[in-house]
Amino acid sequence: MIEDLIVAFLFSLAVVVLFYWRGSLSRSGAVGALIVGTLIFGLGGWVWGVLLALFFISSSLLSHFREDEKKAAAEKFDKGHRRDMGQVMANGGLGSLIAILSVVAPSEIWFPMFIGVMATVTADTWATELGTLARRPPRLITTGRPVEVGTSGGVSPLGTAVSLAGGAVIGLTAALLSGELAPAVALLAGAAGGLIGSLVDSLLGATVQQIYYCDVCQKDTERKLHKCGHETRPLRGWSWLNNDLVNLLASFVGGLSAAAIWLLLG
Repeated sequence: MIEDLIVAFLFSLAVVVLFYWRGSLSRSGAVGALIVGTLIFGLGGWVWGVLLALFFISSSLLSHFREDEKKAAAEKFDKGHRRDMGQVMANGGLGSLIAILSVVAPSEIWFPMFIGVMATVTADTWATELGTLARRPPRLITTGRPVEVGTSGGVSPLGTAVSLAGGAVIGLTAALLSGELAPAVALLAGAAGGLIGSLVDSLLGATVQQIYYCDVCQKDTERKLHKCGHETRPLRGWSWLNNDLVNLLASFVGGLSAAAIWLLLG
């Protein structure tokens, strides 16, 4: 196992250095990515590592896709595409914990749950990066009223379709690379787990996530300090529940959903 962790560390280090150089990771994010990559790749195995890499690489590439067109929406987000420790752990922390549990308490349930977690963070990130390019404004998931692009809790047909596709890609990749799950089960676990987790993310964003308001720009945002340079004031939601924690909770639900599908169909 020590040898596996060393190989995983060296491989993760090479990937982290590359994406830090490309501007996709901050210093704290690089440290977090190194920890997450080493644990998932070293303890879960190479298939787990491929699923993590698929999420991270695709998400990093999409964050730069038509970047200029997404600037207006990005003003609402708490953080940019340069991921820090909080973002990395929100997306990969639960997967790391599952990898540890798969060694400490071996069970067939951990791999489908890991698929659901990776499917959720992939689905949500893809929906955010591509859904903001939809021509029609999104609608709030709780009321259906139109909202500005980038508003927490806003959903659109394009974003939902992309979310489903992101989860399906994770499930399909798991099916092709691993013999642990039947292909149909892995595909369904990824697609359904990712979609459910992504929708839960939107629901939390529309209801209990902390959202602020800039009185100068008269816009809501996830930022305590708006891009205009003025401090914002709390508008709604729980003060402790930021976007990183919402992502973490949503990935947990997505993981449970994929595990439930495996238990029903496996």
